Amino acid sequence: MDELTGQSVETVGYLSMFNGDILALIGTSFNLSLWSTSIAALIAFPLGVFIGLSEFKGRRTVDIILNTLLFLPTVVVGHLVYMALTREGFLGDFQLLFTRPAIIIGQVILATPIILTMVSNTVRLADRRIIPTALSMGASRIRAYLLLLGEVRALVVLSLLAACGRVISEVGVSMMLGGNIFGKTRTITTGIALLTSQGEFAQATVLGLVLLVIVFGINIVVYQATHRVSA
Repeated sequence: MDELTGQSVETVGYLSMFNGDILALIGTSFNLSLWSTSIAALIAFPLGVFIGLSEFKGRRTVDIILNTLLFLPTVVVGHLVYMALTREGFLGDFQLLFTRPAIIIGQVILATPIILTMVSNTVRLADRRIIPTALSMGASRIRAYLLLLGEVRALVVLSLLAACGRVISEVGVSMMLGGNIFGKTRTITTGIALLTSQGEFAQATVLGLVLLVIVFGINIVVYQATHRVSA
């Protein structure tokens, strides 16, 4: 009991200091998450619109595959990308292992199925007359697709937030591909794992609370967006 009380007091002490080390981990996590989500969006948006608007044989199979990819274990993604980035791997010449780009590659693989699935499902529910109407008024095809996404923008934003929440809270990819290097690739989650293994429970608890606040904030935005859509 005394040990638990001491840990609680120490945790409060670290919270009150909230030093530059914690801010550095937060900055790294946000930087990686924003890059990963942005790249995933560039890949997933056009594919999601295409799948959502297309009628083709095997569409049910595509849906099953996409839904399966939503639950990709982060350690499996980390393992596969790790093999590709080692010296013997087909991307080994780029020397990306244990760098931020390596983490981004892994996180993009995690985020893309989330955005892709949500966008394709959203487009299926949208009014498809928007595209031919826009084309008949002289808009380009890209402009017509953007107008369609604009009509369902709340759900599009929801997909981005869901993807961002997924990658900012993962640990397997960041640990395996980033190497947990302080000031370069150490994130909030890998920092928690390291501090816990070192017995620094108070500092790990502080980082855990910070991560919970971030995820809670994302969930609030997601809830608000969902509530507006359903209202």
